[in-house]
Amino acid sequence: MLGPHRREPFPGDPVGIDPSRATVRLTQVTRTYGAGSSAATALDRVSTGIAAGAFTAVMGPSGSGKSTFLHCAAGLDRPTSGTVQLGGEDLGRLSEKQLIRFPRTRIGFVFQAFNVLPSLTVERNITLPLRLAGAAPDHASVHGVTASVGLTGLLGRRPSELSGGQQQRVAIARALITRPEVLFADEPAGALGPDTAEDVLGLLRQAVTDPHRTVVMVTHDPAAARRRPARSPGRRPSCRVPARR
Repeated sequence: MLGPHRREPFPGDPVGIDPSRATVRLTQVTRTYGAGSSAATALDRVSTGIAAGAFTAVMGPSGSGKSTFLHCAAGLDRPTSGTVQLGGEDLGRLSEKQLIRFPRTRIGFVFQAFNVLPSLTVERNITLPLRLAGAAPDHASVHGVTASVGLTGLLGRRPSELSGGQQQRVAIARALITRPEVLFADEPAGALGPDTAEDVLGLLRQAVTDPHRTVVMVTHDPAAARRRPARSPGRRPSCRVPARR
């Protein structure tokens, strides 16, 4: 379970975050499932901020609340109490309809299990968030993001014709196509072999080289958490938020 904690500084990580630089901020967030004696608390009064333009890894063993933290931070799940702000927007003040629309334009999400639709081609999987938002896909953007993740020439294929690593690349491209402020990744390399996992983590490192994008990844793998993006001159160092049981 993630609970109240003081963030420990890591090399290059400033102690405390200027609220004006925090693109994701959780304040006293609690998430409890069930009720009464059977209630289970996944998050217990968690408060933290994630700096804009940072690559942040949230670490912890299985069952520690990492995924719940990520889902609440991304607006995919509502906390039982506390507040979540993303890009200055208080997610608790959004209606259910607004909360459904919010991720289509402000965030990208990469799941461990890929979550690509088997009936759609690579191109239609990638452009799905745009079509759900009622926007016409821009072919230049589609080909640009496809090239950036190494899927050039595969747009007409279906997921069954792809390897696991290629399917996760489709998921990353789909998350990037809307040019999100924050890219969330839930154990993105957990279902992949070591070499393919390294490639996928490399793509996530590349995603944060855009100075306006933040990447938040949860993992139980210390080696994955230590992988940091290349820094451009003047770029703020990345940081980690340690999970506490």
